[in-house]
Amino acid sequence: MAALGGIGRFLLAAYRGNDLVYVGGVGTGFKERETIRLRQDLDKLKTAKPPVELKRKGAIWVQPTLIAEIEYRAWTDDGKLQHPAYKGLRERQDNAAVYRIGRESI
Repeated sequence: MAALGGIGRFLLAAYRGNDLVYVGGVGTGFKERETIRLRQDLDKLKTAKPPVELKRKGAIWVQPTLIAEIEYRAWTDDGKLQHPAYKGLRERQDNAAVYRIGRESI
């Protein structure tokens, strides 16, 4: 089965201090109409350098400029999101912010 709209999974990052760190991946919650448009937007942001320290075979890296809204149950002991689901993109003008991991968060 092909990935919906050409997107199989998002690899997610959050800020810890000034650095982006990998916090897991999300592969559910995508709507077909949205993924087609989203894939076109992501294709414009492709980059060869991963924005986080992570090796993933077959991953297509993009510049970390989009803000995704992700619903999740909890944080795992190793600092990853548990049961994440994609809810959509946030706009900077609606005061969306990238999640910042505090020392007490994980």
